[in-house]
Amino acid sequence: MPHTPYPSSYYAASANPVPARPELKGETETDVCIVGAGYTGLSTALFLLENGFKVTVLEAAKVGFGASGRNGGQIVNSYSRDIDVIERTVGPKQAQLLGQMAFEGGRIIRERIARYNIQCDLKDGGVFAALSAKQMGHLESQKKLWERFGHTQLELMDAKRIREVVATDSYVGGMLDMSGGHIHPLNLALGEAAAVESLGGVIHEQSPATRIERGANPVVHTPQGRVKAKFVVVAGNAYLGGLVPELASKSMPCGTQVITTEPLSDELAKTLLPQDYCVEDCNYLLDYYRLTGDKRLIFGGGVVYGARDPSNIEAIIRPKMLKVFPQLKDVKIDFAWTGNFLLTLSRLPQVGRIGDNIYYSQGCSGHGVTYTHLAGKVLAEALRGQAERFDAFADLPHYPFPGGRMFQVPFSAIGAWYYNLRDKLGV
Repeated sequence: MPHTPYPSSYYAASANPVPARPELKGETETDVCIVGAGYTGLSTALFLLENGFKVTVLEAAKVGFGASGRNGGQIVNSYSRDIDVIERTVGPKQAQLLGQMAFEGGRIIRERIARYNIQCDLKDGGVFAALSAKQMGHLESQKKLWERFGHTQLELMDAKRIREVVATDSYVGGMLDMSGGHIHPLNLALGEAAAVESLGGVIHEQSPATRIERGANPVVHTPQGRVKAKFVVVAGNAYLGGLVPELASKSMPCGTQVITTEPLSDELAKTLLPQDYCVEDCNYLLDYYRLTGDKRLIFGGGVVYGARDPSNIEAIIRPKMLKVFPQLKDVKIDFAWTGNFLLTLSRLPQVGRIGDNIYYSQGCSGHGVTYTHLAGKVLAEALRGQAERFDAFADLPHYPFPGGRMFQVPFSAIGAWYYNLRDKLGV
């Protein structure tokens, strides 16, 4: 079978060295078979292994091949729709539970990095940047909301203060979250995979799940082998394809584009982001950026609905970067790539169980770095018989896209156009 390498990206080019992980051949037996070696799968595997389960992970390409190894690398708290929206959707009791979990993913990431000595350029501090008075008002409400759920490492910034942390005149203010931060996302995934193996977990790369044979003891088939398990965890997200048809109609892969500059001088890097915080703006189709460990600027943004790869990523993203930092006009772009995330209609994650023994989590809707680490813990708890937190997620409504797969892309693109127009008009 053809070998699938990492797509060309700054992260792949600067990845820590890793062992070759063999393709699955023949039959094996395990307690839990996890489909997908991204953050959701690796986080689930780690929590299960720490609790004595035998775990086998199947990965279609390589560890962190999908969104986990291609994203903006930002640790952003809460969910793609905030706790107030959840409260209106499901009521105060369930929202209280989900609100308490909204800041747990970032803590899990830091705990994993410390416990397993993962080298992934962790830096503290994330900025939400407001482009209008309306967006600033939203951040003021968000601070009050998050503080209501015990999250206190927040500082509102006026126009003068935000210029001290982001050297641009683009913003009217912002909010600094010191429990936010940034990492080299692929190296985080690779470090977690090494931790999985250190605890006895087995990871097979180049081993796509082609079919799940359902029943009392489900069997996951790959081109060259099969895994017999007590439980299956489906963690493929935007790269799952049609493996589980029930999940495909309720989510849509979307592409986001990222560019990375050549290494900047220490002086130039320090003038752009003096405290080395990461930044995302408050637009519906937001831009996000940060400095890497070797002083490059990573800048991402834009959404391609249906996850087609645009032909010239630099042409889409570079103008956005220059709008924020015109002083980079002569700087060369060394890398440009796209990666898919999975969007749900509600923009809330979808968590659940199919039958008695197939569990899933998907649809982070752009908030995956922290949420997937929490999801791993919640899925592992459910497999150990502690389902209260799992049920809080599973009870969130899972809406199918109107008109099925055929209308997903135009429907979502029209919605995004509308919100983008509102951002531009400041209404």
